[in-house]
Formats: sequence, C-alpha cells, structure tokens
Amino acid sequence: MHIASRIKTLGTESAFEVLVKARALEAQGKQIIHLEVGEPDFETPARIRNAAKMALDAGYTHYGPAAGLPHVRKAIAEYMSRTRGIPFGQNQVVVTPGGKPIMFFAILACVERSDEVIYPNPGFPIYESVINFVGAKAVPLQLKEENEFRLDVEDLKGLITPKTRMLILNSPHNPTGGILTGDDLRRIAELAVKHDLIVLSDEIYSRILYDGFEHVSIVKFPGMQERTIILDGFSKAYAMTGWRLGFGVMPEELVPVIAQLQINSNSCTASFSQMAGIEALAGPQDDVSKMVAEFKRRREAIVDGLNAIPGFRCLKPLGAFYVFPNIVGTGKQSRVLADHLLHEAGVACLSGTAFGSFGEGYLRFSYANSLENIEKALQKVRAAVRKL
Repeated sequence: MHIASRIKTLGTESAFEVLVKARALEAQGKQIIHLEVGEPDFETPARIRNAAKMALDAGYTHYGPAAGLPHVRKAIAEYMSRTRGIPFGQNQVVVTPGGKPIMFFAILACVERSDEVIYPNPGFPIYESVINFVGAKAVPLQLKEENEFRLDVEDLKGLITPKTRMLILNSPHNPTGGILTGDDLRRIAELAVKHDLIVLSDEIYSRILYDGFEHVSIVKFPGMQERTIILDGFSKAYAMTGWRLGFGVMPEELVPVIAQLQINSNSCTASFSQMAGIEALAGPQDDVSKMVAEFKRRREAIVDGLNAIPGFRCLKPLGAFYVFPNIVGTGKQSRVLADHLLHEAGVACLSGTAFGSFGEGYLRFSYANSLENIEKALQKVRAAVRKL
C-alpha cells in the first residue's frame, strides 16, 4: 500500500516506544521499574469517577457540540478566569479529547508552509513533529542547564525573523521541570507584541508546582489575550490520562476554526468525560494538593539520589514531575545509557535526545511512581553505572 510522503515528517513520543520495550522485557519475566511515562500513578479521585457514572446514567452518551458542551465550556472559562487572573468567556473555550489536539489544531490553523515556529528544545517532541507535518520550519530554542532550563529571552530575540509566526512555550516544562518567571514572561510578551507573534502556551502542568511558586500565564500581560492560545487539561492535575479530556482557551474568532478541525477529525469529546471535568474543576481540590505534596517528597528523594551517583548532576525541578539529570560525566551518550539502564538495571527512563537534539547529555526520569520504587530504581541505576 502506498503511504503518503508527508507521514514521514511526523515524529513520535519516545515514552511510548520505551514503554513497549519495557513491556516486552516484562513479558520475558524481567522486572522493570517504570520511570519513563509522564502519567500520575494515582487513581482519578472518587468524586470525579462518581460524576462520570452519574453522567452516564443521566444519558450523557451521545454526540455533543464540536467545541464542547456549553455548561462545560462555562465551567472551564470560570476556572481559567480564577487561575489566570483575567476574565474569559465560554466562547473562548474548545474542549478536546486530550491536550494534543489543541497543539495540532492551533498549528494547523495558524501556521503557513512558509512560516517559522520557535519551540523549546529540549521539549515535548510533538511540537517539532506537528510543525514539520504542516510544512513550516521548526526553529529550536535551546533551554540551557546553566539558566535552570528557562528560556533565555536574548536567545529568543536572535531567532525571530520576519517569517516567525508562532512561539511555543511550556511552563512548567517537560522534560526539565523548569518554569518561566513573571519577568521572563513579561519580556517574552513584549517581543510577541512587537513582532506580532501567536503564542501557543502549553500549561498542562500549571497545577504541579513546588517551593511556593504559583503559576503565571503569559496571557495576563498587555496585548497577549488576543494572540495567546492556552493548552491545558485534566490528565496531569487530576490523574485523568485515560479519560482523554483537554481544552484550549483562545481568541474568540479562532474557536470556530478549531471546532471545524475537530468536526473533521473526531467530531466531539465524550460527553460523560466532559461532565466529570466539571466536577474536577468545581469540586474540592484536596486531592490535587495531596498529590503535589507526594510528588514533592519523591522529588527530594530522586534529586538527592541521582546527585549521589558518580557522573550524574541533577537540578531540582520547580514544577511537573520529571528530573533531567546531566550524565556527561558518565562518558556515555544519552541513548546508550538509557538502553543500558533498561536492559541491565531494569529501570525504564528516556534519553534526553527523545526531546530534541539539545537533550544530548541528559536523561529524563519521571517520578510519577511510588517512593519505594524510586528508591529501588536509584539503587539499580547506581549499580549499573558503577559497572560502566
């Protein structure tokens, strides 16, 4: 069968590739500790599950509007107004099956083949994949360890050209756990306004922050509400990865375009999942707080443990649930070491190069696993590195 050539431009998400390898090893009887996939190991809170059950019994089993159920969009707009500090209306919201459609649809709707898109590298690999797929030029912006993996605004200035159409931001950041400060975002916003850039702001980890940091969105700065597309969702904060429930908040004139893309791809988002989303946002938030507190405990353990391994150097992340240790001191390339740890230590992690070329010299470990398993993994990694 002939496969269209454009498919070759698509990348992948290596976490799932490594997961397949790890499952294959488990099928052979090998024990694997999974630190590769960015998925909370907590159950979806009971109140949210119960809301979905009630929705099913109430008949929320049919098609809904492409942009989302009106009362769900209203609940999301109210939540975003509370958490971002500026007013949003429900006509600025599109509900999607997971957060990735917002990423895909926004780039598809706003970027021409002749355009350039600046994106963080290392960064979530689907950014570059979709930019390439639509035929635009992907321009990597290196995030540097010496800058705590924050975007360097001076570096950004040097990459903007007359062809730059979009800038992608991600804070808190996957894979490094870095965050952008309010001052960073103010300066980035000034550049976006000056150069008339669209900003796709991936804020999926906005609820997972540590050490007293609070989330700041670029949308709150002057001139940004009319040019910012916020990507957020329920997967990370509410342990709802399998529910496939995300949303975008954007300028109102873009909503029917994104809804049209949804009609042409998946029609709409599951209605009962959307109803569960109302409960997630409007109900008690104790479960989120408890989960973040547990992630913080795990963060301390994995950062201290990795820094005690010869050849490793690990910054303490300020958000999300990943560490991105520098492994240059081991003398091994990232992919080689990641494969070694999987096969020899039984610890699944990701090569830094899974997040772009500037990820060489690093590994990513997810600490969305139990403290007990993290401590076991650290012992195994230490032993495997010693053998090198």
